[in-house]
Amino acid sequence: MAVTTIKLPDELKERIADVVRDTGKSVHAFMLDAIEQQTRLAELRRQFVADALAAEADALKSGLGFSAADVHAYIEALAKGRKARRPRAKQWRR
Repeated sequence: MAVTTIKLPDELKERIADVVRDTGKSVHAFMLDAIEQQTRLAELRRQFVADALAAEADALKSGLGFSAADVHAYIEALAKGRKARRPRAKQWRR
């Protein structure tokens, strides 16, 4: 396992110690969890952006898209437990 040194401002170190005091967790474990969580979020954000860019490229290539009103009505119906027909893609450019 690699060893990394991190310099924390005194105030942050005190805040971390205060938060973990009653959890039974060490400051080290807390920081590892925080780094893991933020890394996972950054990876998810990166994948989200890649997926969005791919979807945009697909929409530009195909010229097909969904009406926002149709999508909203579909989601609302599903949320209310009603059966709903999925919206159909339409040409959005000529």
